[in-house]
Amino acid sequence: MCYTARLVINLDHNATTPLAPPVSAVLGEIAGGGITWGNPSSVHGLGRMARAKIEDARRQVASALACDPLEVVFTSGGTEADNLAVIGSVRALAAAGRPCGILTSPLEHPAVLEAVRACAQEGGPVVAVPVDPQGRVTAEGVAETLRRTPGIGLVTLSAANHELGNTTALPEVVQAVKSVQRDILVHTDAVQAVGKIGVSFREWGVDLLSLSAHKLGGLPGAGALLVRKGLRLTSPLKGGQQERGFRPGTEGLLGIVALGVAVTECTVNLHERGEALRRVYEDLRAGLTALGARIHGDPSAHVGNTLNVAFEGCDGELLAMNLDLAGIAVSTGAACSSGSTEPSKVLLGLGLSKRAASEAIRISLSPATRREEIAALLGVLPDIVARVRATSQEDVR
Repeated sequence: MCYTARLVINLDHNATTPLAPPVSAVLGEIAGGGITWGNPSSVHGLGRMARAKIEDARRQVASALACDPLEVVFTSGGTEADNLAVIGSVRALAAAGRPCGILTSPLEHPAVLEAVRACAQEGGPVVAVPVDPQGRVTAEGVAETLRRTPGIGLVTLSAANHELGNTTALPEVVQAVKSVQRDILVHTDAVQAVGKIGVSFREWGVDLLSLSAHKLGGLPGAGALLVRKGLRLTSPLKGGQQERGFRPGTEGLLGIVALGVAVTECTVNLHERGEALRRVYEDLRAGLTALGARIHGDPSAHVGNTLNVAFEGCDGELLAMNLDLAGIAVSTGAACSSGSTEPSKVLLGLGLSKRAASEAIRISLSPATRREEIAALLGVLPDIVARVRATSQEDVR
C-alpha cells in the first residue's frame, strides 16, 4: 500500500523528532561531497578518516553531557543502550559474585522493563519502588525499598518518563542509593530527557546513562550508553572489539556523526529553547483543562513538553485516530507499543483502571511547535471528543 504524505501538525515528538537543521546540513555535505568512507576499524587512510569522525562525535557527546569521551559507548539506539546497561551490568555483577538484583519502577520504558524481565529469568531478584498516583518516585522511597530488599545490585530509573513527562531527581536518588550501599549501580534511561532538561553525567552521579539520536534531532539507528570509567559490563552481544568490546559490530558512521551534531545543537541553547517551549506548553495545558481533560502525571517535576490526557468516556485510540484524520498526530503511548490492545502499563502503574487508562492520549511538543498549532488542536477537540465519546458509549452498550 502506498501512503501519500499530507500536511500534518506533529504533536508526537516523543516518538521521534525531525532532523535538526545542522544535522541535515552535515548529512547534505557528506552526501554531496563524494566522500568515500572506510571501515573505522581499518588502519589505512580511509579507515582513519572514518575513525576520526567517530571520535569527533564522541567528544561532542561527552562535552554536551559532562562526561569523559572514554565513557561514551555508541549503540544502535536507546533500546540497545538500555539492554547493554541492564543486562550487561547484571551479568557482570553475577560473574563477580556480587548482588545482582534490580530495583526499578513500573513506569519504565519497555526497553528497560523487558531487559529487567530477561535478567529475572536468569535468577536475579527484581523489586519495584512504589510510585504515587501522579507517578512520582522519591529518593526516600528508593532508599526504604533497598533497605528491606537484600541482594540488589542495580537501580534503573528513567530521568524523564516517556508517557507522562515526569522527571526524577537523580542526584538525590543516587545519594540515597549510595547511602544504603555504595556498590549498588545506578542506571538512568535519559532518552526523553536529553535536549529537554539539563543532563550532567558527572553531576547526577549515575553509573550508566542511555540516550537515543532520533529523540533529539538525529537519525534513527544511533544512540549511546555512558559508562562510568572502570565499570565492567558483560555485553549480551558477541563479536569484535569495537567500542572497547562493550558493543561489537561496525559502527554506524553517519548516525554517529549526526548524533554528535544533534546532541550539541539541542544542548547549546537549552534555556532559550525551553522558554519558548514552556509558553506553548502552558497554552496547551490551560486549553485542555478548560475542555475538561484529565491530566496524568506530576505537574511540577516535569520536562515541559509532554501531556498525557484523557476525556471521560472517550476511547483514547479512537480519539487519536480521529485527530489523525483531522491532520493532527498524537499517540496513545510509547511508539514501540503501537498496535497493542492493552492499556498503557505506565497508567496502570499509577493505579488507574483499565478503562480509565484506555482513555488516554499523549501529546508531545518540540521547541518548533507553534502556538497556532496548539490553537488548531484545541479548536477541533470539542467536536471530535463529542463524536468519539458517543461512539465509545455505543460500544459499551
